Amino acid sequence: MLNVVAIMGRLVADPELRTTQQGTNVCSFRIACDRNFARQGEQRQADFIDIVAWRQQAEFVCKYFQKGSLIAIEGSLQTRQYQDKNGNNRTAVEVVANNINFAGPKNSNAGGGANYQNHHSAPAYQNAAPARPAAVEAAPSYSAGNADDFAVIDDSDDLPF
Repeated sequence: MLNVVAIMGRLVADPELRTTQQGTNVCSFRIACDRNFARQGEQRQADFIDIVAWRQQAEFVCKYFQKGSLIAIEGSLQTRQYQDKNGNNRTAVEVVANNINFAGPKNSNAGGGANYQNHHSAPAYQNAAPARPAAVEAAPSYSAGNADDFAVIDDSDDLPF
């Protein structure tokens, strides 16, 4: 089955790194993602999506992102059942992050995010100099074909297969 989520939004609060009893790092946080459509005269609505990051992804989020940081996440959708403090059965829907990336300009991410991108492998398009137009070369010329180069195919018979 296909279960792929790609989402971009802003962190609603500062992320917190927690550790499970087995020593695995986990970070749960929420992002606000604007809807694409807004009715005329109304303000654009936002959806608040819960995200869970594990291990190195959890450390990455806690180290380089803060409240308001623009973040891009690729992962899968997951549901889980639990009981709240009053004993009511609840269902949580979360995106389990597989890949997390910076989505805003370098200066909008806190905690040294800009420093991280300067010293680690940032995408090539972020470090590339503006493209210069290449010298225009003349298109190659081809000699015109001769009508004798083509053979007439007799298609009055049945097909050979």
